[in-house]
Amino acid sequence: MTGASSGIGRAIAETYVSEGAAVLITHRDSAERANEVAGATVLQADLATRDACERLVAEAHEALGGIDVWVNNAGADVLTGEAASWEWERKLDLLLAVDLKGTIACSYAVAEVMPSGAIINMSWDHVASGMAGENPLLFSAVKGGVLSFSKSLARALAPDVRVNVLCPGWIETAFGEQADPEFRRSVAEDTPLGRWGRPDDVAGAAVYLASPEAAFVTGQAINVNGGVVM
Repeated sequence: MTGASSGIGRAIAETYVSEGAAVLITHRDSAERANEVAGATVLQADLATRDACERLVAEAHEALGGIDVWVNNAGADVLTGEAASWEWERKLDLLLAVDLKGTIACSYAVAEVMPSGAIINMSWDHVASGMAGENPLLFSAVKGGVLSFSKSLARALAPDVRVNVLCPGWIETAFGEQADPEFRRSVAEDTPLGRWGRPDDVAGAAVYLASPEAAFVTGQAINVNGGVVM
C-alpha cells in the first residue's frame, strides 16, 4: 500500500500485518517512521509521476512474489507544513499529480500483474455533499475524480479484480491533531457518533474490503465518518 508511514495508511498497514498479510508499504521522505511498521517491507517512492508508479508496482510485485491487494492511500499534504501557505494552483497541481494521477497510474500498472484480487482507493466523504473553503474545493475536485475513476475501473476489471473506495471523514491525523480546539469540539458535536474518527476506524473497513467477506462487493464507496455525510 502507498503512503503508509503515518496516519490512516500506517493504521491500515499495521492492521493488515496483524491479520497475517505480507505487507509492502511506501513512503516519500519518512523512512524512519515507515520502518517502524513492524513486519512490513518498505520502499521509497514519490508517486507524482507515471514512471515512478510503474516502477513501484514492478518492485512490489518482485519483492512479494505477487500482489493480491493494492491500496492507493498516498496523498499530498497541503493542509500542514509549508504547503498550507501555497496559493491554490500550486496546491491543485500537487493534489492532481499525487492523489489522482498517482492513483490512476498505480491502478493501471497493478491491473497488468494482478490476475485477481482487490484494489482500494481513497476518496473523501464530502465529495458527495460539498464543502465551502479553498482546500475543500480542491479536495472535492481531486477526490471526486478518484471516486469516479474507481467506479469505472471496477467495471473495467470485473469480474476478476474488485475495486472499491474508502471515503474518510474527520479523522485524527496530523491535521486533526493540530486543529484549533474549538474546531475540534464543533466537529465532534456535529458528528452523529459524537467524536472524531481514528485511523483504526478506517483500517477496519480496509480489512473488510480486502477480505473474502467482501467477495461480492465492487464499485462501492464506504464512508467512514461517524455519520457526518449519509
